[in-house]
Parts: sequence; structure tokens; C-alpha cells
Amino acid sequence: MPSTARPLRKLGFLTIGLFDPADPARGHESTLEIIELGERLGFDSAWLRHRHLQHGISSPVAVLAAASQRTRRIELGTAVTPLGWENPLRLAEDLATVDVLSGGRLNPGVSVGPPMHFEQVKDALYPDTADAEDFGYERVRRLLDLVRGKPASDFSGVEGFEVFSDVVQPHSPGLGRRMWYGGGSLRSARWAGEHAMNFLTSSVVKAEQPDGPWDFAEIQLALVREFRAHHPDGEAARVSHGLVVIPTDSASPEQRAKYEAYAAKRLPRTASPQGPGRLLFAPDLVGTAEEIAERLYAHAAFREVDEVAFALPFTFEYEDYVQILTDMATKLGPALGWRPAG
Repeated sequence: MPSTARPLRKLGFLTIGLFDPADPARGHESTLEIIELGERLGFDSAWLRHRHLQHGISSPVAVLAAASQRTRRIELGTAVTPLGWENPLRLAEDLATVDVLSGGRLNPGVSVGPPMHFEQVKDALYPDTADAEDFGYERVRRLLDLVRGKPASDFSGVEGFEVFSDVVQPHSPGLGRRMWYGGGSLRSARWAGEHAMNFLTSSVVKAEQPDGPWDFAEIQLALVREFRAHHPDGEAARVSHGLVVIPTDSASPEQRAKYEAYAAKRLPRTASPQGPGRLLFAPDLVGTAEEIAERLYAHAAFREVDEVAFALPFTFEYEDYVQILTDMATKLGPALGWRPAG
């Protein structure tokens, strides 16, 4: 099997944390158990995705605070927090707090754009300022400045019995270097590089070429190179690659059939750009670790990264996630040259 230009250094996974609305505690507990399992298996990172007004984790930062107290080594990230739902100052305080609680293991990933279904939710989210809100890169810049220790206030000092700071408290000095941008366009990749962020690239990119054929891997490769070309660290700038990956080495026949049906149902959307945003999706990778490794080694963008955060399918059972993660750590990771942490 051919080797990659960048041997796989960090293996992570992403989960959405679905729950039954009649029993939400169990779903959240299941997510924490998955993160604990990831640490035991030697994964380097675990990532949560936001789901607002759905039956998925709406507050990953709170869940990661809990996870920080049940783990000791694994890095904890969001992939991603849509900043249209957030106040950058309050989010900066929450992120710094969890980073301190975790011992410096937090990796916040963010994105821009208006909240999904904004017309329906704006009166609840921004009843007085919806038309004035800026959902672009400026919102990320504000968050970065606050996390990195720039003043949030023009007042500091003692007032009565209270002491006030002009910067976000607690301040976690290393957190500013662990901020990630989740992007699928050349503009986003460039912006993230120029602002010294890390870059998350997933199973969705923007097809900016008007005419096909569209090659997902080549588009993603262009994003990685654009990011690094504008980052002060150049080729050493951190990029995490994330596809939906489902190894089947220890899966039962029933599990294999379910996984293959899941991927087949989602395959048609990979043929051409989808919707007004012209989003192009990558096929889900289902098969043995050897088969998946061979496909990844042939993937142009994968060959230029040394970190991954493979996405778990969103609708499977807990037992399926245990099997998939176990095969990732014991079969697929080693096939890609990775060795478990700890």
C-alpha cells in the first residue's frame, strides 16, 4: 500500500449526539460514554456538532465541560459552532472556562453565516437587532480577539469591593492557538489562514466552478493549499480532514447491510452540486479498514494532511458506534500509519 506524504499523526472522530426527546438525559450520557471510549481506544480527539432546535446536542460546550471531568487526555472540540447563534464575548468566556477545566484540551471550531431557518427563528434569537446583525467573518474576528486576550472593555480596576478586568476571564493563553475554522470555500480557507486559525475541512465543499465535472478531492485539495498559502506557519499550518468513514472489520452481517444501505441512500447527492450554495458532498466510505485506507491514500486532499476527525453516521445505535470506533482505532488507524495515544 502506498504511503502518504504526511503520515497520519492524529486520529479523531465527530459525533452529533442524538437523543430521544422523551428521555434527553440518556442521549447526552451516551455521547459522554462515546467520548470516554474514544479516550480508552487511544483517539487523539473527539468533536461534537451543534444542533439547534433539533434532537441533537444544542450546547456542545456544556457537554464538553462534562466530558473534561470524565477524561484526562483526549482533546475535545466543536465541529462546528455556527457563530450566528452566539454572542462572541459570552462564547469566549465559556470556551476559556472549559479550556481551563480540561487542562488546555479544548479545540473550538466555528463557522459563519446566518442561522439556519433564520426567518423563522430571528424573533426569538434577535428580536430587536435581527436586521443589524453581522453574520460574516467580523463575528469570528471578534471572538478570536477576545479569546486571544484583547480588551473587551475600556475599564479595569477596583470598584468598591470588586475587581474588574478589561479582558475575558478566565484567560487561557494557549486557547487562541487552538481555534479552528470550518470552511468549504476558497475565500474561507484564505481568511482562516490570514487570521492564523487552524482549518477544518469535512465531507462538504463548495463547487465554485460553474461547470463540471467536479472532483471533490481536487476541490478539497485546493482549499488546503489556499489555507496554507496564507497562513503564517505555511506548510506546517494545522488542517484536519473529515469524511464519513465506516469500517466493517468486526461488524455483524446485519450491521454491514445497514451501513451499506445508509451510504447508498446518501450517494446520489455526491454526483453534482446541491442547492443554491452549490454544495458538493463526498461519498461515505464503507468497507474493511484495508479497503478504506486504500481509498484514502488515493484521495488528493487526504495525502496532504496528518490529522483527521472522521464523522460518525448520525442515526446509528450506540452498539454500532462502539464497533465503528473500535475498528477505527484498532484496524483503520494502524493501516494509515497511526498509533494510539497513551
